[in-house]
Amino acid sequence: MACSSHDAVVRVLTVALTWLLAMSGAPPLIDLHGMSAVAGKAVPDAVVWLETPGAPRPRPESAVLDQRNLTFSPRVVAVQVGARVKFPNRDRVFHNVFSHHEGKIFDLGLYPVGAVKEVPFEKPGLSRVFCNIHPQMAAYVMVVDTPYFAVSDQAGQFVIRGVPAGTYTYRAWRPGGAIIVNSVVVGADTRLNVHWP
Repeated sequence: MACSSHDAVVRVLTVALTWLLAMSGAPPLIDLHGMSAVAGKAVPDAVVWLETPGAPRPRPESAVLDQRNLTFSPRVVAVQVGARVKFPNRDRVFHNVFSHHEGKIFDLGLYPVGAVKEVPFEKPGLSRVFCNIHPQMAAYVMVVDTPYFAVSDQAGQFVIRGVPAGTYTYRAWRPGGAIIVNSVVVGADTRLNVHWP
């Protein structure tokens, strides 16, 4: 799989920061790898995050929830509190993106091909996102109050990057499933496997 330039920059900065922290005596930063599964089968689109009360919060990165071929892509987006999510219409038809359930409530109104609307997400929680014109379109935006989170890929694999060693409470959510709460001790060889019954 090709590596994006953003991933390459993140890796270089993580290595440099890890070296600086090692020289300063601070705990090393770890890329926490894991897998999400239900009854032994890999679960894509699961969101896993570490609770870090009082930890510094970097400026949140924006995300994109694309509309193409009458679907949202990706199906699940996770962002840090304060992030903005862009909703570009790259389809051949008009869309009306909205969320009227728990989480962020919004209605972007009808907008044409090529238009981009943006929504700020200021509070943690889950927003279910739909299109008022195309009822088969559904997606999720999970907003977390931590910089340490990831969404699992199609094989159920995820990586939470740059985690300081230590003990954390983690939470995990998947579409159609309950939130799991447990703890993990993050060290150099830690692997976090999240299992729903």
